[in-house]
Amino acid sequence: MPENKPDQPQENGAGMLQRYDRLLEMTLDLVSTLDLGTLLQMIVNAVMELTGSQAAALLLHDPQRNQLYFEAATERLRSDDTYIGIPLENSIAGWIYRNRKPMRLDDTSNDPHFFREVDLITSARAASILGAPLLAKDKVLGVIEAVNKLQGSFDEQDERVLQALAAQAAIAIENTRLFKQSDLIAEMVHELRTPLSALSAAAHLLQRPELEEGQRRKISQTIFGEVQRLNEMTTNFLELSRLESGRVRFEREPIYLEGLVRECIEILRIQAESERISLETNIDRSIPTVLGDRSQVKRLLLNLLTNAIKYNEPGGWVRVALKAEDQHTRLVIEDNGRGIPESSLAHLFDRFYRVPEYEGGTGGTGLGLAIAKRIVQVHGGTIDVESTLGQGTRFIVRLPSGGSDEGLFHA
Repeated sequence: MPENKPDQPQENGAGMLQRYDRLLEMTLDLVSTLDLGTLLQMIVNAVMELTGSQAAALLLHDPQRNQLYFEAATERLRSDDTYIGIPLENSIAGWIYRNRKPMRLDDTSNDPHFFREVDLITSARAASILGAPLLAKDKVLGVIEAVNKLQGSFDEQDERVLQALAAQAAIAIENTRLFKQSDLIAEMVHELRTPLSALSAAAHLLQRPELEEGQRRKISQTIFGEVQRLNEMTTNFLELSRLESGRVRFEREPIYLEGLVRECIEILRIQAESERISLETNIDRSIPTVLGDRSQVKRLLLNLLTNAIKYNEPGGWVRVALKAEDQHTRLVIEDNGRGIPESSLAHLFDRFYRVPEYEGGTGGTGLGLAIAKRIVQVHGGTIDVESTLGQGTRFIVRLPSGGSDEGLFHA
């Protein structure tokens, strides 16, 4: 078991009181922040200030892989190693997580628990470390670490301050997650009422003995359509919930967008042909790779292409263009379909939003574009929409080219 080092001379009571006053100020800011990425960055900044350290980092536990991952740091993490998992065994953070206790180390080079790859992940060598678990009720969310004391060594006072901050940070993280979840659940319950009401009415009508066979078939089709809509809605709801809570672990690999675009087009070709929609491409063959999660970018493409086909007219076209643009790759999915009213453009990426003019005609959950936007944001990109009613719509996605890690860090 790692041992804490002997304490250094401690600061006077006035200095410690000043630090606790600052901690109180920071706590008020933490509990009032509901964006998880912003919150995590505020926490590591607070760690560095309160402990007088060169840097700080925050790791959260991924229960699916049972590993810790860097989620925020005061210094940039190297893009090619950002998502190396930190094992619960044979690592300092893992020991803190498993034992639910803080740890102080003056010399990491002599400690058998130090995970050597950490020096590859972070941009500075971790010579000394002070860490504490993020405890929320009976659950350990992760670990916060202060790295390299600027003056002297980490002492008992530093440890107490870090533990106090960790306790408040864990509550803030859990509250943010619960707020996002409860907010989304409330919206989901509201949205479920419409298809459930339709199913209830249809089931009631089917019990009437005088109902004609043609009417029965029509009602059965309504039931089938609403059940499909409920299934799609719950699937999308669970995916969006995982994306917004930060529980989705994005992989990092070079993506060749040209090949992925062509793959998605082939998947949707039968659907497009059945609607008499032609699929076209305009691809710059010299575009660089994009660093990200291939399965999530594929989901993004399928969402946008499906919408372009669904809201088009027979005999129309959908065109996909790829072009290099500064440090980004520009992806455009354009159609010559119905277009979107200007009043709806500002709400298009809102959860559960459906264009009023399309209600009743083409079914949808109102979650596909919200999921698409979140995927783009996590990859450090942007997504915009342009549309003219009766002429068509263009979705413009810009993703960082090459090895940029902007945005993926807060997944």
